[in-house]
Amino acid sequence: MKAGAGGVLAIAAAGLAVFSSILALLPAAAQEPPKSVGRFGEGRRGDVPEGTAEMMTDETDRAIQSGLAWLARKQNNDGSFGSGTYRGNIAVSSLAGLAFMASGSSPGRGPHGAPIDRALAYVMDNTSPSGFITVPGSSTHGPMYSHGFGTLFLAEAYGMTHRPEIREKLRKAVQLILDTQNNEGGWRYQPIKHDADLSVTICQINALRAARNAGLYVPKDTVDACIRYVKQSQNPDGGFRYMLSGGPSSEFPRSAAGVVALQSAGDYDSKEVREGIAYLRHSNQGLRFGRRNNHYFYGQYYAAQAMWIQGGDAWAQWYPNVRDELQERQSPSGYWPDSSVCSEYGTAMALIVLQIPNNYLPIFQR
Repeated sequence: MKAGAGGVLAIAAAGLAVFSSILALLPAAAQEPPKSVGRFGEGRRGDVPEGTAEMMTDETDRAIQSGLAWLARKQNNDGSFGSGTYRGNIAVSSLAGLAFMASGSSPGRGPHGAPIDRALAYVMDNTSPSGFITVPGSSTHGPMYSHGFGTLFLAEAYGMTHRPEIREKLRKAVQLILDTQNNEGGWRYQPIKHDADLSVTICQINALRAARNAGLYVPKDTVDACIRYVKQSQNPDGGFRYMLSGGPSSEFPRSAAGVVALQSAGDYDSKEVREGIAYLRHSNQGLRFGRRNNHYFYGQYYAAQAMWIQGGDAWAQWYPNVRDELQERQSPSGYWPDSSVCSEYGTAMALIVLQIPNNYLPIFQR
């Protein structure tokens, strides 16, 4: 019996060796994709923060429904969103799509499935063969901003649908991000390896995290370099400066983006994150609705993410405050005005913030 078993094992081992040799000769596409997804830590999972359901009151629901209805009416004929000089802007169009998805709809499905699908088609139509998502000649704070939000939208849509045509566009968009990371570990306005700033960098690492969540491969070195860059951008007071060359923690929105950049990379409990959260909670009094060019919606968009992921008292104190202010500042028509970009942008951002407790968007899910 022992000899027979040994013979069987030997035959099995030989067969395995032959199979492995054949597998090595197969094209890469026929083999299993890499199991590693890079340095990204696992998402912070578990129950949503206690009491979150009660935070979304009937008034909150009415504000959300009114805002979604207004935004749907404002979709352009080509599927894009935005008005004035920001008409057709990729970032605005992508954020509008995400706002509808945060309500529970997905491309082609749900009450807002149609406008999501049309916005998605617009973004895909403007993804070049190189992977760059851009509309030539359109107004933007920097084309890599739009590319980052466009890639995030594609990743969330692909994660919900697994449509191969979305994956192909997403794969190319992700590759462009990987190829344009500079030596410091960050990204800047243009898709070139030149310099970097924190604001553009958060757009890219958030997009990469969403793509990773949807099953695409992101190299370990890319994430590690980004984490180093963001941590080096932090000042002793816990806030973040714009560039590594120096500067004060003078802008709340930038520091909110810095915290989320670390969280997106899977860093949830480090000294830098704790100090960043403390800075945000202390300095929020300086962020007020209506001040021209103070990036109110941008700041609240990232701050809400940071507090949601942090949970506990940070979230329990944060959300009711921003909820009440947004409800108070909503126009009777359902939109939130924004003078620095456009009202479609302000409305999409406000809706995303208000709907974070829904826990529908994969990038925010606990």
